[in-house]
Amino acid sequence: MPRIHVLPKEVYSLIAAGEVVERPMSIVKEMIENSIDAGAKHITVEIKNGGTTYIRITDDGCGIQKEDIKKVFISHATSKISTGADLDSIATLGFRGEAMASIAAVAKVELLTKSDDEEMGVRYEIAGGEEIDLSDAGCPQGTTVVVRDIFFNVPARMKFLKKDVTEGNAVQGIVERIAISNPDISFRFIREGRQVMITAGNGDLKSTIYSVYGAELSETLVPVQYSYGGMKLNGYVSRPHQSRKSRAMQFFFINGRLVDSRLAKAALEQAYKNLIMVGRFPAGVLNIEMDTKLVDVNVHPAKIEVRFVNEKPIFDLIYYGVKTAVEQQDTIKEGKLNDNSISSIYSEQIKTHSSKIDFFKKEEKPNQLKFSSASPKTWSVASPKIPIKREPVEEETIEEVVSEKPNTEEKTEVIPRTENIVEAQPIEKTVQPVIIDEKDDTPVFKVVGEAFRTYIIVEIENDLYYIDKHAAHERMNFEKLKAETNISSQILLMPVAVKLSAEEYSVILENIPVLSKCGFEVEDFGNLSVIVREAPSMLDGVDIQDLILEIAEKLLENKTDIEPDKMDWIFHSTACRSAVKGGDYTSEQERELFVEKLLSMPNIRYCPHGRPVMIKISRYELEKQFGRIQ
Repeated sequence: MPRIHVLPKEVYSLIAAGEVVERPMSIVKEMIENSIDAGAKHITVEIKNGGTTYIRITDDGCGIQKEDIKKVFISHATSKISTGADLDSIATLGFRGEAMASIAAVAKVELLTKSDDEEMGVRYEIAGGEEIDLSDAGCPQGTTVVVRDIFFNVPARMKFLKKDVTEGNAVQGIVERIAISNPDISFRFIREGRQVMITAGNGDLKSTIYSVYGAELSETLVPVQYSYGGMKLNGYVSRPHQSRKSRAMQFFFINGRLVDSRLAKAALEQAYKNLIMVGRFPAGVLNIEMDTKLVDVNVHPAKIEVRFVNEKPIFDLIYYGVKTAVEQQDTIKEGKLNDNSISSIYSEQIKTHSSKIDFFKKEEKPNQLKFSSASPKTWSVASPKIPIKREPVEEETIEEVVSEKPNTEEKTEVIPRTENIVEAQPIEKTVQPVIIDEKDDTPVFKVVGEAFRTYIIVEIENDLYYIDKHAAHERMNFEKLKAETNISSQILLMPVAVKLSAEEYSVILENIPVLSKCGFEVEDFGNLSVIVREAPSMLDGVDIQDLILEIAEKLLENKTDIEPDKMDWIFHSTACRSAVKGGDYTSEQERELFVEKLLSMPNIRYCPHGRPVMIKISRYELEKQFGRIQ
């Protein structure tokens, strides 16, 4: 039987180092965290060759006492904790006492430090765990650590390092993340002799994000401030129409500590449900302030994984905090015309997904219209020059308006009453004015026309708005279905039998109760078939068989045990199928009633798939294209 023996120091040091020091990025992270724990307000990071041959980190923190210098490089020596009870409430970024010992075991380290109560600083050198020099040195208060030749004594580990540019990018990434989690600290990053980042350290998170990631990210963000269950959430998240192709710009911090949490990512993305397109992801910089006793950071030596005592409050904090911020603070993005031809008014703007309507509050600036969602205003439709009244008519629902069969042979022209006309003016036949409310402060909109039988063009003061009628109506239907306690359904004249695959058949049978709540009466018809006897009344004329197949496919793709989520997917399909389609004919009166209905519903901003309902082009942008202004 093999004998048990104690490993020599140089061997177990290398084993321990393997858990902490994976690459230059790991070293930089650990040493920056030490600088932050030391109370530094200015931190400079410099690397060469991606950090494989040279890393220097300088701070103006409290420094290290001369008698404690050697202890820095002893395993499990730390100033952060002293008893086992301290592990239950860790408030510092570092606490294990492993980082510096692990770094010194696989690299050449030079440390220069001076504490605030000592007149002379200290210089200490150690390489491969072996002390080389300890001497006095003149230096300012704080600490400078230089790490050279990583893995010089472990060539096998050296082979696993990537190209210098890749390692350098990883180092820059971790510096950027730590910088935005500490906006009150000024960070300076020098890469291959060139300064690539500097932050002000003024405590302003928005300006720190701008310094690190530039206007491309910072200008897409809305602030988040939310409290729940004794916890606080603060930071910034992106507007829905400015989502990204990956999760690369999702950053989470717990009490200022950078963490990687699947729970936090799931809560963030759930808050954007029905607001962004499938395959797109929100960006966000979010910090959670919570009792340290409710989170365990002592999971892995890298300290990036955490566990929560109770996950649900964390999920709710992020979900409701982000959702509230997005719904209340997201604003319309103005379209920019980059092409000099007038055709760009249509082609460039219709292609973009970067827009949104927000008429919910009235700003102090002229010509900018917003309304409070708490008390939506009534919109009026009129020619700007002709105040015209109209006798009250029976209200029509949006479904009735867009589902009418157009009579292309005979059009009914709406003739306004002539009472109270102040000044006679010719009325264009293309736009029939209708007064909804005649209050002096009521804004006016005018339907200009329709492009490609898909995009309704509306003029509101000095702006043009392009409304995607299918996307808008789809969202209206979706919200209507979600708001109804009992979905209005109708018995089909002829029940519809639907043949399914084995998986589709199974998922439909499992969800018959859910389908019933969504307005469908579905029964097992045997032989991998179901029969549909009732469907939501808004689906008049829709291919029910094809719709059931689509619902089955969505339920299979988006497997969940949460009933509201299942209902949302069913509502997606129902709303889309029942909505007016791009290319369908709509009369002038239908368009006006449609727009009036849309603008009275403040929550209609995106279709259920995340596409924008409306985009805006300002008069200024239009006149720039025609050379009327410079």
